[in-house]
Amino acid sequence: MRILLVGAGGVGAAFCSIAQRRDFFDKLVVADYDEGRARQAADAVGDARFVAAQVDAGSADAVAELVRSHQITHVTNAVDPRFVMPIFDGALAGGADYLDMAMSLSQRHPDQPYALPGVKLGDEQFAAEDKWRAAGRLALVGIGVEPGLSDVFARYAADHLFSDIDELGTRDGSNLTVEGYEFAPSFSIWTTIEECLNPPVIWEADRGWYTTEPFSEPEVFDFPEGIGPVECVNVEHEEVLLMPRWVKCKRATFKYGLGEEFIDVLKTLHKLGLDRTEKVKVGSVEVSPRDVVAACLPNPATLGPKMRGKTCAGLWVTGTGKDGAPRSTYLYHVVDNEWSMAEYGHQCVVWQTAINPVVALELLARGTWSGAGVLGAEAFDAVPFLDLLTEYGSPWGRKELSAR
Repeated sequence: MRILLVGAGGVGAAFCSIAQRRDFFDKLVVADYDEGRARQAADAVGDARFVAAQVDAGSADAVAELVRSHQITHVTNAVDPRFVMPIFDGALAGGADYLDMAMSLSQRHPDQPYALPGVKLGDEQFAAEDKWRAAGRLALVGIGVEPGLSDVFARYAADHLFSDIDELGTRDGSNLTVEGYEFAPSFSIWTTIEECLNPPVIWEADRGWYTTEPFSEPEVFDFPEGIGPVECVNVEHEEVLLMPRWVKCKRATFKYGLGEEFIDVLKTLHKLGLDRTEKVKVGSVEVSPRDVVAACLPNPATLGPKMRGKTCAGLWVTGTGKDGAPRSTYLYHVVDNEWSMAEYGHQCVVWQTAINPVVALELLARGTWSGAGVLGAEAFDAVPFLDLLTEYGSPWGRKELSAR
């Protein structure tokens, strides 16, 4: 296996640190628009299999050329979702398989944005399904932690725990703090704004996909391993667009534990128009307000030494168990920032995102997972993935809740 990793930011650098300990690939090309940053990520692992390259992630032709020149078999996308489609198209044009951790962007419904979906997350990618299948190539989409691991949990729940599923409810939360900062997101603020201010999507068997107002349906969820209760709200996310395609359920939701202060900041950014991606003229230059916000905040990849606490990603499944009794189960993965910093030198949020595509690539290299077309993790056997995740030293957990 020969891997092209596009993006040498926090997730990309963590991906390199995790992959370096495994022997399933022959070469890993770390590519970034900033070649110096790519070189820094490649050199940091001290492994001759890792080399750096420069690439314009917004050019499918540039990605395809890099695939061909390095005889790449698998392209992994670790940049923000603005660049999904050129990397996705470039991988296919170059003759490689593809993995990403976020899917192609949505567009609001022009008339009823808080009732009906317009262009949904991933629609552009699923529209290319026939091309990928005809080429015999695999696009494994949404294989970070969320989406990704939660989708693996959905497959596991359907196959091994439940005979009938009422709701697949992704629930994410943390008790992370960042010393010295009143507001310092632990993940890309650009992506966070995109997810949290877009109309959230919900799926129900009797009505399909529909949208609601941002931050709707608040609920308090008690997260495991000492994190505790966190208020969660509806957020637009890929799981809701992926899970119902392969797993039978009555409802699919995604709720994120943002916290009151975080929600207030996002609402303020929206009121001021600072969430916009369209460029505005400032003096003699044109800039995107959202890019300015991102530039004013600390790089999430640098926050690890100042972060304290744990992050949890998981799936709350309700329905009927294999024994015919009502069941409510939370399948989850918790990472302690102190552990990830000591063990890998990367903060827990980016590390938790990066480990899942590495695990998936190893399963593909072994031939344990295989396929063609545009597929989510739900299309594959979950057990090998969860077993390998545990082998990597980061076990998952299961908590039985009171049936609702």
